Amino acid sequence: MQIEQYAGLAIAQQLSIQPMTVPLWGLVIFILWTIASVILLLAVRLRHLAAGGSPKDFAAIDNNNLMWRYFRVQANLVENLPLYLGVVFLLTVRGISGGVIDLLVGVYISFRLLHSIIHIIGADPNLRILSLAIQFSCLIGLIVLAIL
Repeated sequence: MQIEQYAGLAIAQQLSIQPMTVPLWGLVIFILWTIASVILLLAVRLRHLAAGGSPKDFAAIDNNNLMWRYFRVQANLVENLPLYLGVVFLLTVRGISGGVIDLLVGVYISFRLLHSIIHIIGADPNLRILSLAIQFSCLIGLIVLAIL
C-alpha cells in the first residue's frame, strides 16, 4: 500500500501543466464558437417548430433561410475543427511557438469567425470564399512551420 502511494506521488510530481499558448487559446475560441453555433441553430429550429414549421424544412436547401444558413455554419465549423485541432496538436507536441505562429493563429481564428458571420447574415458568398482561402493559407503556413 505504501509503495503504491509513493508511486502515485512520484507520477503526480512528474506531471506538469503546460501554460496555455495562443494556438490552444485559438482552439478554445473555436470550440466555444462551435458550441454557440449549435445553440443558435437549435434556437432557430425550435422557433421554426413553435411557429408550426415542419422538421422536413430542416433539410431544405435555401440560402435565404436563416435556419439553413445556421446549419451550414455549424457544418463548416465541424468540418474545419479537426483540421485546426491537428495543427494545434502538431505545434504543441513539437513545442513550436513564437510570434509568427501566434499571428497566423490570430488571423486564422479571426477569419474563421468572420466566415461564420458572413454566412449567417447572408452576405456575398465571394467573401466567404476569400475568408476560407485566408484560413487555409494560415493552416498551410502553420503546418509548414510545424514540420520544419
